[in-house]
Amino acid sequence: MPIHPINSQRGDSFLMDGPSKTIWWDEGLWLIDQTLLPEKLQPIKIDSIKQLVEAIKSLRVRGAPALGAAGGYGIALAAGLCRAGSAAEMISELETAAEMIRSARPTAVNLSWGVDRAMRAACSGESREEIREIALSLAEEMAAEDIRVNQLLGRFGARLLQDGDNVLTHCNAGRLACVGWGTALGVVRSAVAEGKHIRVFACETRPLHQGSRLTAWELAEDQIPVTLICDSMSGSLMRKGRIDKVIVGADRITRDAVFNKIGTYSHAVLARHHGIPFYVAAPLSTFDPHHEEADIIVEERDPEEICMLNGKRLAPPGIKAYNPAFDATPLELVSGIITEKGVYKPPLMPLV
Repeated sequence: MPIHPINSQRGDSFLMDGPSKTIWWDEGLWLIDQTLLPEKLQPIKIDSIKQLVEAIKSLRVRGAPALGAAGGYGIALAAGLCRAGSAAEMISELETAAEMIRSARPTAVNLSWGVDRAMRAACSGESREEIREIALSLAEEMAAEDIRVNQLLGRFGARLLQDGDNVLTHCNAGRLACVGWGTALGVVRSAVAEGKHIRVFACETRPLHQGSRLTAWELAEDQIPVTLICDSMSGSLMRKGRIDKVIVGADRITRDAVFNKIGTYSHAVLARHHGIPFYVAAPLSTFDPHHEEADIIVEERDPEEICMLNGKRLAPPGIKAYNPAFDATPLELVSGIITEKGVYKPPLMPLV
């Protein structure tokens, strides 16, 4: 199931200009392969739904808003590949593709949100060609909307940061996790754009190092001061007064909890103990008002991700390992949820 690297003039131009988007459509579906960063900035072309599912599962594309866009573009890709004889048959094939995409990462609500939104639009088409046009148009609209939403979110969040603040973040909630700009890092970018001096402490985010590989890379590219720390160091820095705010992203926000990268809950508990504000930055598409924490299936990844590092074994062969991708932080530990509609302080939640 190959995923082809780009080697065209279009790709070379993209590499020279730098990443303006994480996922986009240009005579086909393209995305940045995040598993290669920071060593290599490599766009790849996705040619089939199976390839897209593999890219999602392997974290070539990741981050809640980016997965929402991937869901929308996935339906557009499926429509473009479909050779069904009628509109009804095409919709049936798109439903099959939709279920494949939804199941790739069940905890991340934006993925199913993007798929479902694209499917509702596609179903309004009366012919095969109209379905294709509607699906692609909607996917492009969702991608552009993501950047606008994140920039709005960033401006609201920037009001919470003071000049000179030290901000702790976990995992990667930057432009790589979105189509562009970012959620948690979008708040930082917006504050810096306003002239505030912000320093970020980025947790490495074991076992796949999204903090060291992605967040540190993004911030360094933007010349925003960043210090990389190991995940277990945050409490020590808080106790020493070196952290002013914590801002993280989210993969799903239920009625009672925030689901985010494993380790987030620990930072929230430590922040509460030390009297430090703990903020979550997420678009409204990440909210799931129909479920509570107990209803959600938490993705469990290959235990070998914990036992290996860059192909080298860290743990004895045969050792048991537990590797959930996410944890849940109760809303009572959250100082505020930063959205494109403003900042909500739990238990106050937006209507979605």
